[in-house]
Amino acid sequence: MKESAVRLPREECCDVLVVGGGIAGLLAALRVAGDGAAVTLAAAGGLFSGSSFYPGTWGLGLVGPDGRDDEADLIRTIREVGCGMAVPEMVETFVRGIAPAIGELRTMGVRLRRAAHNDQKEFIPCFDHKHRDWNGLEYDSVRKILGARLAELGVRIRNGCEVLELVRNGERVCGAVVLQDGRLRFLGCRALVLATGGYGSLFRRHLCTEDVAGQGQALALEAGASLVNMEFMQMMPGFLSPAPKTIFNEKTFRFVRLCRADGTPLLPEGPETERLLALRSTHGPFTARLESRAVDIALFQACREEAEGVTVTYAPELRQDMPEFITTYFDWLEREKGITPEIPIHIDIFAHAANGGIAIRPDASTGVPGLFACGEVTGGMHGADRIGGLSTANGLVFGGIAGHAAAASCMDVPEPPSSCLMQGWAMPRLSERTRALRDVMSRSAMILRSEEGLRDAWESLEELADRERCHPSENPREIAAARRWECRLTTAQCVLLAARARRESRGSHYREDFPTENPLCGQPVFLHRGQRGGIVLTESRP
Repeated sequence: MKESAVRLPREECCDVLVVGGGIAGLLAALRVAGDGAAVTLAAAGGLFSGSSFYPGTWGLGLVGPDGRDDEADLIRTIREVGCGMAVPEMVETFVRGIAPAIGELRTMGVRLRRAAHNDQKEFIPCFDHKHRDWNGLEYDSVRKILGARLAELGVRIRNGCEVLELVRNGERVCGAVVLQDGRLRFLGCRALVLATGGYGSLFRRHLCTEDVAGQGQALALEAGASLVNMEFMQMMPGFLSPAPKTIFNEKTFRFVRLCRADGTPLLPEGPETERLLALRSTHGPFTARLESRAVDIALFQACREEAEGVTVTYAPELRQDMPEFITTYFDWLEREKGITPEIPIHIDIFAHAANGGIAIRPDASTGVPGLFACGEVTGGMHGADRIGGLSTANGLVFGGIAGHAAAASCMDVPEPPSSCLMQGWAMPRLSERTRALRDVMSRSAMILRSEEGLRDAWESLEELADRERCHPSENPREIAAARRWECRLTTAQCVLLAARARRESRGSHYREDFPTENPLCGQPVFLHRGQRGGIVLTESRP
């Protein structure tokens, strides 16, 4: 690959640079500022962005232990649901921190919705076995309260600021090269927190915004951090029409009839299908652990043959005694999308959220000096499946932990260098390559995976890389586009490598050629950069 170096002067220097405008990034920035350190929040999609504020749902479910006595049970359940793939010390830190994090939100004045009938079974979290402390995080209240708090604490906000490369001074991360207002800029810092989200938009159909593309995972890997559980990606039903990319409420599965385009039932009619749909209504994402996997597999296979997806109609009894959780969903759906239960919808399986990512320690450190991470960009606190409502909790808990640890780590750290070098290169046909990458991932790395499909996908991505056709550039937008592509490609390759290594079906990962769980595969798969630049697989954190 031919490159040219661009010298960038340091534009600013803060104590901590936080990257990401979702829940995790917001909480990290607030904690840094609350600890008295100077913080800049860089958000490519602006404040209140990413999967945390995805417009295809009513708000965010947030669950935690139902009192101190429930913590041990939640820890045990996370590990069971995670099929042994969650890191024990991460789970313990996570669960112990949820109640204080929720309490902190309430103290700030954030309005949390409570269930009027919290004993209804619909309030049992996805994949869980009992009721927990359920809260509804409402977007308007979060924006108002957290926005005011950021301003009060003097957090500097850089909207539309996309991080392209982490800058290191020796082994320590000391800043980032960003694209903002069409210019490349070097932002210096003494510590940096990555909160850039997951990698759902590596797939053609995704229930997340376009910027959730795995950029942070690739940047951390490049800087020397490890990744874990990258093969475990939540896939779940979403709307094709009307209101494309709206999240389908899984609690309604027990009230639905599923049909192909020609009107024939997707599943045989009878008590067995009713039993499977009732089981399927207990969880949102696909899982290989439960018999309800048959519903998702049939749905996924039918949608590969029929572009309009599978048609959903609701039984009349849904209206007769609609549970509160489902009422909340349909009230929002009618108000925001104009859709009522009487209107047929068309659904497919979409990529939703990552259960894996950057391997962090309980203090949110990555093993790379000066680099911390939090939120969906990370892994270890979840396993092969994740309990519903814990993604939000993850952002709250480890956002605060990362901010506190980053602020503490930057004391007595010298200023970053006054400039840095950015290797500038461009690549042709990037829009076409991105579409092709999404097609490859959608074909071979959704809920049906096999060695043959994963191998073909890897070879296809290698062809798409086509590094020999790169050329030097000093154009900031060309350089940014090439870096964006390189990060997406790296993260996609990490997903494929981990999926090929896991020669079994476990949780969200399903292999047609290895349809059962294999006890010999009972370790998380870690990835890191090898000495020669390639991605290396290990079964323990390097």
